[in-house]
Amino acid sequence: MKLNGNEIRPGNVILHKDSLWVAVKVQSVKPGKGGAFAQVELKDIVSGTKLNERFRAAETVERVQLEQKEYQFLYAQGDDLVFMDMESYEQLELQADFVGDRVAFLQDGMMVEVESYEGKPLGVKLPQFVTLEVKETEPVVKGQTAANSFKPAILENGIKVMVPPFVGEGEKIVVDTTEVTYSKRAD
Repeated sequence: MKLNGNEIRPGNVILHKDSLWVAVKVQSVKPGKGGAFAQVELKDIVSGTKLNERFRAAETVERVQLEQKEYQFLYAQGDDLVFMDMESYEQLELQADFVGDRVAFLQDGMMVEVESYEGKPLGVKLPQFVTLEVKETEPVVKGQTAANSFKPAILENGIKVMVPPFVGEGEKIVVDTTEVTYSKRAD
């Protein structure tokens, strides 16, 4: 789908210089002299490199639609992660790099969204919230009632998060996977 240079929005994926780029920031500029243009910060989907580019309103770029499909995480095998398509039962092996530092949040049977372009996987999107057990934390100190006091806790997957004083060892909490922060106690 063709887009004019001034129609690019943050989150759009475009084909530029024979690579796939996602628009991170877009700023419309109307100089006193000359035509208006969009100053766009692009990030290469595959390598992660960034690029600042100017697109005039008359220029066109190719907008790309990524295919998104749900897969179930099965297991990790060395540096590879194995997922299964729940419709065709085909297995997909991806490098742990696709998930990045959030790989510790993957749990057996977890449903994830795999983004791909022309059949080539580009990334894995985890659920925003995951329930995990607190394995290690400091005991509650009586009289510690400061409103914003938090204490460190180590979760079952080895990740450290800050939790409120009332959370103890063995309790299950909900963690935000994008921010890697405590969200609430699990029900």
